Amino acid sequence: DEAGVQQLAIVPRHAPGLTIIDDWSGFGQRTTGSGSAVFENVHVPADAVIGFASAFTRPTQIGPMAQIQHAAIDLGIARAAYRDLLEFVQTRSRPWVDSGVERAGDDPLTIREVGDLTIQLHAAEALVQRAGRKVDAAAAEPTEDSVAIASIAVAEARVLTTEVSLAAGSKLFELAGSQSTLAEHNLDRHWRNARTHTLHDPVRWKYHAIGNFYLNGKKPPRHGAL
Repeated sequence: DEAGVQQLAIVPRHAPGLTIIDDWSGFGQRTTGSGSAVFENVHVPADAVIGFASAFTRPTQIGPMAQIQHAAIDLGIARAAYRDLLEFVQTRSRPWVDSGVERAGDDPLTIREVGDLTIQLHAAEALVQRAGRKVDAAAAEPTEDSVAIASIAVAEARVLTTEVSLAAGSKLFELAGSQSTLAEHNLDRHWRNARTHTLHDPVRWKYHAIGNFYLNGKKPPRHGAL
């Protein structure tokens, strides 16, 4: 607005002067709603303008609520890649020649790697569930402390869901073998989607916020992108 405060405007999809351009060309999330929008003298009624910035001038659960949705998306990608990994190794992959086994699923090194990935996935699930409880608590009683605790809990979950979604998409090919890279299987979509979506906001800053909170008692910023 005139004061430089960010506002949110709700505009009908087919409003005169609004053009939506489906030009998203990222290698992942190919069906995303991202893309360009051109506004040429679009009329916006006063009651369709919402004070977006005001949502963060006081403690609310809006930020961690938005972020936990992203964590859930990454967790879903990890689960899908993990599921396809297990199925491919069980039904199509060949064991390594030095393993001394007839089935890829009996390869001891493959078994070890699946065990490690399973632990990471279950840990990510647990952190998302824990973060959900913290967000619920902040929604029920939003205070400086409850919102900060929720934001940090969600940041912890997002760190792990980021890592496991990328790991699952990569381990799928490592353990399933070269057949899994055939275009007909489209298994690369898991890693592409994870790599694209986890760029939504930098995970490196989540590490910083988490460490600063526990080490120095510094509350995270309230802007919805932590």
